[in-house]
Amino acid sequence: MSPANGISGIDRGYIIPIGGAEEKLHNPEILDRFVDVCGGKQSRIGIIPTASELEDTGRNYEKLFRKLGVKHAKVLSFITREDCQSGPDIGYIEKCDGVFMTGGNQLRLSTTLGGTTVAQLIRRRNAVGMHVAGTSAGAAFMPEHMIAGGSEGSTPSPDMVTMAPGLGLTNACIIDQHFRQRDRIGRLLTALAYNPFAIGIGLDEDTAAFIRAGDQLEVVGSGGITVIDPTDLGYSSMDRARRGEPVSLIGVKLHILVSGGRYDIAARKAFAE
Repeated sequence: MSPANGISGIDRGYIIPIGGAEEKLHNPEILDRFVDVCGGKQSRIGIIPTASELEDTGRNYEKLFRKLGVKHAKVLSFITREDCQSGPDIGYIEKCDGVFMTGGNQLRLSTTLGGTTVAQLIRRRNAVGMHVAGTSAGAAFMPEHMIAGGSEGSTPSPDMVTMAPGLGLTNACIIDQHFRQRDRIGRLLTALAYNPFAIGIGLDEDTAAFIRAGDQLEVVGSGGITVIDPTDLGYSSMDRARRGEPVSLIGVKLHILVSGGRYDIAARKAFAE
């Protein structure tokens, strides 16, 4: 799925992938910033807990957003594909300033929302200003090419990652989460070796990429973001490597950005602040 067409003179909404385990109690910097971006206490935020198997995930985030002062936070019940085609909560997205997708399993998101009215509506609303955040699985689901699963480790290998179609809010990057904590650089490199067009974004826990219109990324949170740029990839052995064998990649560029760091995805340039 590709991003919806925008409207001249109207900025796209933010895309905000979060690496998971974001701070929720003592200094919820990322969630506070999301609320501010959405318009503050008067904003209307829809929470999509589809990725989670836990019944209270959505309610917990609803309580959390209300604790942060948001007066209109609502759990959206998209449990089945039928819910996503004609369910009563679809109309709420039309009114939202922001949508927040919780963590869990990104395949629950892709197999439930993929190709439905809800997915189309989120893309269309984001194209005209609605902000979309997702944590953990919710972050992985955001781009056109989604990392559905894979193995830990630092060296890429042909069978190290499983890809699937994502929500399609952007086709400029591939996103992975819990990045440093779960040693996922190898699988992100593998994904990029299969598709060197995109930028790789590896999000540490409690760290978010606030991507605004024009593909301008800013880092918020306590960890780092690993940005992998395959633009100058001059050699890859992916086409001849067998299952389990290491893959050689020459010419890949890597940046580590921390809070306040910025990255211009379109120009492929990094800035310390």
